[in-house]
Amino acid sequence: MKNVMSSIHQRQQQQQHLLSDPNPISPRSSPNWGRSAAVFGRTWLVALLTLVVVLGVVLPDLRAPDGIFGGSKVAVSKWRDYTLEEAVPFVAKNGTLIVCAVSQPYFPFLNNWLISISRLKHQDKVLVIAEDYATLFAVNSRWPGHAVLVPPAPDTQVAHKFGSQGFFNFTSRRPSHLLYILELEYSVMYNDVDMVWMADPFPYLQGDHDVYFTDDMTAVKPLNHSHDLPPPGKKGRTYICSCMIFMHPTDGAKLVMKKWIEELQAQPWSNVKKSNDQPAFNWALNRTSAQVDLYLLPQVAFPTGGLYFKNQTWVQETKGLHVIIHNNYITGFEKKIKRFRDFGLWFVDDYAVLESPLGRI
Repeated sequence: MKNVMSSIHQRQQQQQHLLSDPNPISPRSSPNWGRSAAVFGRTWLVALLTLVVVLGVVLPDLRAPDGIFGGSKVAVSKWRDYTLEEAVPFVAKNGTLIVCAVSQPYFPFLNNWLISISRLKHQDKVLVIAEDYATLFAVNSRWPGHAVLVPPAPDTQVAHKFGSQGFFNFTSRRPSHLLYILELEYSVMYNDVDMVWMADPFPYLQGDHDVYFTDDMTAVKPLNHSHDLPPPGKKGRTYICSCMIFMHPTDGAKLVMKKWIEELQAQPWSNVKKSNDQPAFNWALNRTSAQVDLYLLPQVAFPTGGLYFKNQTWVQETKGLHVIIHNNYITGFEKKIKRFRDFGLWFVDDYAVLESPLGRI
């Protein structure tokens, strides 16, 4: 019994000793450890608080939108309020920019076109005019400042067929966008995104002409053909393509854009007359040709799709001279992609991640 009581008494003394010792497991031979631990703890606390502050400031700006429609409210509001007046000087290089107009269904074509431009080192001067908010946020989340939406946004959630009212509504906004850029005193190139750049087009855009354009006719021209506006066709007007245009900010170029807008207003789409923007562009050229310095670009460098994709004899004879190829004279989203693939001009599948400013979208 005495042994048991003695054992209990010893354990009570040990427990009292442990409770009275603030560092029961620390070596008593290290009298400065407590002070060092306190300093070390304060240092880490300061570092941790600093890290929290930095992450709180930086991460909201780095975070991309969650999918096409996502993103922080600040980012969404910023791009909604972004204007052509802000975007043009941000993107332009040496007073010139390259413009396209795109809605969400055409992302693959946008990316393919951008890859071809990036290979020629001109992507930094590209401005995407978004025709829906999905496109606006998707492009700017990956490539900040390179997309702008001019309200109101048309209904472009589906790929409109050529000749439809949706297609007319989409393309008829084009001259207004281009006129605004000219009014800001910038030179501008417009491209449809079903195009591919094979070589640098800017050496062909020398001189002081007001408007540069391409012929949409498939008949083969001589290599030294005239650069004047061609004579009218059977419908009383020319067949110039409205899908590749370059303009300097001259009074003549502005006049053509204003006339194009007037012609579109005079020839609206209807179930009877399913028009598009191109006839109106040709009427504008024809009716201002006496006042404006117009320049037809060489067919061999800027062939229409009806020539390039359907006349392989001509393609072989002129190999190495092609600059921009237009995938027209064919309708249908999948048909255009297949044709590009068949001719080795569809780059998205293999090169989007490395060569497009947008990556794979």
